[in-house]
Amino acid sequence: MTGVAAPKQGMDMTVTPTELEGVFVIQPEWFEDERGFFFESYSKRRWEQHGLSLDFVQDNHSRSSKGVLRGFHFQNALAPQHRLVRCTVGAIFDVVVDLRVGSPTFGKWYGIELTAQNRTQLLIGPEFAHGFAVLSDVAEVQYKTTGFHNPLAEGLLAWDDPDVGVAWPITDPILSAKDSTNPSLARYLENPAFTFGAQA
Repeated sequence: MTGVAAPKQGMDMTVTPTELEGVFVIQPEWFEDERGFFFESYSKRRWEQHGLSLDFVQDNHSRSSKGVLRGFHFQNALAPQHRLVRCTVGAIFDVVVDLRVGSPTFGKWYGIELTAQNRTQLLIGPEFAHGFAVLSDVAEVQYKTTGFHNPLAEGLLAWDDPDVGVAWPITDPILSAKDSTNPSLARYLENPAFTFGAQA
C-alpha cells in the first residue's frame, strides 16, 4: 500500500510511510474556527484515492489513566488485523514492533505521539505488535480493525524486552496482570506468527 496523489475535493489527508514497511502515519486535514473543528476521521473513498483499500469491521474504544501502558498485543495469522489507531482525548506514545521473521526491520520499533490536538492516526499492518503509554491525565484511544477480535489468535510481546529496546517516555508503568508477564522476543521466535514476504 502506497500513498498516491488524490484529487482535491474537500478535505484530504496525508499518508506517510514509516521506516517499518506496512506502517503508515495518516494525517487528516481539518477545519477549525471559533466554534470548534471538523474533520473526516475515516473516508473509504478518500482512502481508496490514496491507494489504501481496507475493509474495517470493528471499532474499539479504551480509556486509560496517566502512566498506564497497554501492550504489546497482536493477532496471529488465524485472525490477522490491520489497525487504524487515534487518540481522541489526551495524549499517548504509540509504538509498533515488527514481528516478521526475516524482515530487515524484524524486532525494530517505531513510536509516535498521538494526541487529540494533532489528530494524527497510525495505520498498522497485521504483522506488528502494538502498544501505547498514556502521557496525559486521561487518554481515550479509538481504533478500527479489519478483523474481529479472536481470543484464540491473541499474541503478546513484553513491553520492556531489552532486545527490542523501546525508549518509553514513562517509567514504572501501570500494567494489567496479563501484560506484566508477556513473553520476550526470543520466546516469540520459538513459534513465530509471521514471516517476511508471507501474506498475513
